[in-house]
Amino acid sequence: MKSIAQLLVQHDIVKTNFTEPFVWTSGIKSPIYCDCRELISIPDAREVVINAWFELIEAKGLSYDIMAGTATAGIPWAAFMADRVKKPMLYVRSKPKGHGAGKMVEGGGEMNKNILIIEDAFSTAGSSIKSAEALRNELKATVTDILGIFSWDTPLARDNAAQAQVTLHPLTVFSEIIEALHEAGKIDGTQQASLERFRSSPADWSA
Repeated sequence: MKSIAQLLVQHDIVKTNFTEPFVWTSGIKSPIYCDCRELISIPDAREVVINAWFELIEAKGLSYDIMAGTATAGIPWAAFMADRVKKPMLYVRSKPKGHGAGKMVEGGGEMNKNILIIEDAFSTAGSSIKSAEALRNELKATVTDILGIFSWDTPLARDNAAQAQVTLHPLTVFSEIIEALHEAGKIDGTQQASLERFRSSPADWSA
């Protein structure tokens, strides 16, 4: 959604730096960074995101019994969403506990339920898919859909999602972010072209 891209740009959730790029965990250098975690401290923006998700849920006809947040970025969003509709909420650890039952899923939860995962952003979608697999393994849950705020919209994320039999539902994608940055006067034409090159091939841009 273009409005969500504009929201992220307006509140400086999206940052650019073409001279000293941000470094991803993989080592890839990026001229752009989007930290959706910052949204949880902006009540008005937070409300826009939550409302947009519920509109998406209705438009797509998504059904769910429980909402689950990915650790750690998805946890507050799952709490906001579940509280709004008075549904149970869980969260999924990034790795099993090193003690006790060694679970990844926290918060109890009934078996064989339809669970909707809440994430903040998708890059490879790896953490989201790992959460889906944990819910399927530990609770025998049906997990087919994952909500997110932003997606880098990489081919790898789409391929991983298809293989895991889940559908990713971001509210906005990288191309809309680039457009919103340019419309807001935060990047010029040369920088817009640079971001387009990065979107096409992050590894090549980094090199």
